[in-house]
Amino acid sequence: MSASRAAVVGADRLVVKVGSSALTTAADGLDRTKLDGLVDALASRVKQGVQVVLVSSGAIGAGISPLALPVRPRDLATQQAAASVGQLALAHAYAESFGRYALTVGQVLLTSDDVVRRAHYRNAQRTFSRLLALGAVPVVNENDTVATEEIRFGDNDRLAALVAHLIGADALVLLSDVDALYDGDPRHGATRKITEIDGAADLAGLDIGMSSSGLGTGGMVSKLSAARMAAAAGIPVLLASSGDAERALGAADVGTAFTAAGARLTARRFWLGYAAGATGRLHLDDGAVSAVVRRRRSLLAAGVTGIDGDFVAGDVVDLVDPEQRVVARGVVGFDAGELPELIGRSSHQIPPDLRREVVHADDLVPLTP
Repeated sequence: MSASRAAVVGADRLVVKVGSSALTTAADGLDRTKLDGLVDALASRVKQGVQVVLVSSGAIGAGISPLALPVRPRDLATQQAAASVGQLALAHAYAESFGRYALTVGQVLLTSDDVVRRAHYRNAQRTFSRLLALGAVPVVNENDTVATEEIRFGDNDRLAALVAHLIGADALVLLSDVDALYDGDPRHGATRKITEIDGAADLAGLDIGMSSSGLGTGGMVSKLSAARMAAAAGIPVLLASSGDAERALGAADVGTAFTAAGARLTARRFWLGYAAGATGRLHLDDGAVSAVVRRRRSLLAAGVTGIDGDFVAGDVVDLVDPEQRVVARGVVGFDAGELPELIGRSSHQIPPDLRREVVHADDLVPLTP
């Protein structure tokens, strides 16, 4: 058994994400048989003393049938209406299902504001901590009824990765209609299942297919992104089918396991690298990329070749290489209006009162390519 799978088996605190297609159908809304099967597997771990947080999609899907909608809505207003109806049905179904095991459910609805703003982030941490201490099972979803295009997570896979770090989970399990990661789109045949991912090199050249259920927003691309995000932050991940939930949460001998990359990031560095919203971009030359990413040095004006965005000192910005790939994120030390006269210049060419780092090493997080 790999270390990642052993981490799932031995976890004291576990985040589990389930997708819409695993809980709902376009015709009938919530599938209580599937939901009860998931809860059976989760309750088994809780009864073993494991603290479990469930990140559940399905609110919009659960609202489609009651509102007589022919398909999943695409416009935000109708999605919010469906979520308003479906969220109530979903919460009630979970409360009843976990009630079979005398377990109490606590609903936690989040928007991206709740993890982007540091004060909200800390409040969410305290709420989860108290719910778990009281023996409740937090059920998390994006707050679809109030989220706007500007603040929504976009998919619950990323939300699950953020929650896993926020609560200090020992492992993250992503359950969906896909049983594992493949080296191509499994719908097209002649593909190979990949059972272990130890690093970025194992992902080179993969053709990642999308979910075809029509009920979710994620697909394999978002699951892979969430798994890499969590693994890069020190959290092992297991990707498996919701139909294999019992084995995924038991022996963990199914799906694809992602090895955690090094030490777990501190809450602040994880927030900076993966949760905070970037307000601009700094373009770096190759020398600056090497200094920032490989040697973990501060970014100086000499290595900046251009800027995008309207930001002020203290904002979070993306750092991009000459190929336009985001290689790091950091807290910028200058306003956008100050930088054009400084970029590309060495320290001795800059007025003494402006001789400081553009992004200090302590406020900079290299990102996994």
